[in-house]
Amino acid sequence: MRHNFGAGPCILPQEVFKQASRAVLDFKDGLSILEISHRTPEFEGVVEEATKLVKELLNVPSGYSVLFLQGGASLQFAMVPMNLLPEGKTAAYLETGVWANKAIKEVKFFGNANIVASSKESNYTFIPKDYTIPEDSAYFHCTSNNTIYGTEMFTLPVTKVPVVCDMSSDIMSRVIDVSKYDLIYAGAQKNIGPAGLTIVIVKDEILGKTGRGIPSMLDYKVHIEGGSMYNTPPVFSIYVAMLNLNWLKSKGGVAEIEQENKAKAEALYKEIDRNPFFKGTCAVEDRSRMNVCFVMENPELEKSFAKFADDNGFEGLKGHRSVGGFRASMYNALPITSVHALIDLMQTFEEKQKS
Repeated sequence: MRHNFGAGPCILPQEVFKQASRAVLDFKDGLSILEISHRTPEFEGVVEEATKLVKELLNVPSGYSVLFLQGGASLQFAMVPMNLLPEGKTAAYLETGVWANKAIKEVKFFGNANIVASSKESNYTFIPKDYTIPEDSAYFHCTSNNTIYGTEMFTLPVTKVPVVCDMSSDIMSRVIDVSKYDLIYAGAQKNIGPAGLTIVIVKDEILGKTGRGIPSMLDYKVHIEGGSMYNTPPVFSIYVAMLNLNWLKSKGGVAEIEQENKAKAEALYKEIDRNPFFKGTCAVEDRSRMNVCFVMENPELEKSFAKFADDNGFEGLKGHRSVGGFRASMYNALPITSVHALIDLMQTFEEKQKS
């Protein structure tokens, strides 16, 4: 058995794989989900069900729209300021990693970015806490979970400024109060479904205020009016996301999966802190539940542990190339048995080194 700790695309439940594979062969009257028209009542029903599930699982208030788009979070880096930042105005950004930094770079095409706080000088090993968001900011942008560095933002600053959040790698993993956000976007490939789909949850009243002409494909209002079907949507990705969201609902929803995710993270961090051969890389209070980053106390043992893990069926533990070490990504569908198997592996490695 192999244990998949890869950072993305995400691990999915086996029952979702089975349902999706059946639909590839026969979704409706012998037609594959890969070839069915997105304009059929059957697929329109899929989009409606997926939308309903997102709203139900996250308790989305009225006045918000849910969109299924393409282009990943990377396109949202530009769509957000294009739709929310009037020309010449300034948006506030919290810099907590590579993806936040990439989002900041896109703002310059539409206005100004004010970096209100950054942990860059510490290689993004913590989430800045004490900073001020200017009241005249068009919006405040943050990244809730940083996959490369293993930090997670568990609380929001108090502000009257509209809040935008890139929630790509921890959406659906924990309970959030959507009413505190004005726009949430997330690449689906961590906890929701396969790559190729982007979820956007947007408060309708914040749109249409920039005075800017926006190309149709990049205008949230156009996609809202088109019901996420202004152009041909990523049919298969939306279908698998619907299946996976149904699986999450059947498990008790986001509140239940949050408890599982807490248990997985606490168990692994406890072993990292106990085992003399490993150490964590992030501030303890900001440790991510989704992406656990750690290194060897003795860097010379890194290759030995990497080979030991691979030989014993562990996939995706290598850290991002920019930080090295190891990263155990533990998205919703990863069973806690895999986490305990990794802990056993670390303890066995410890015993071998001491013997």
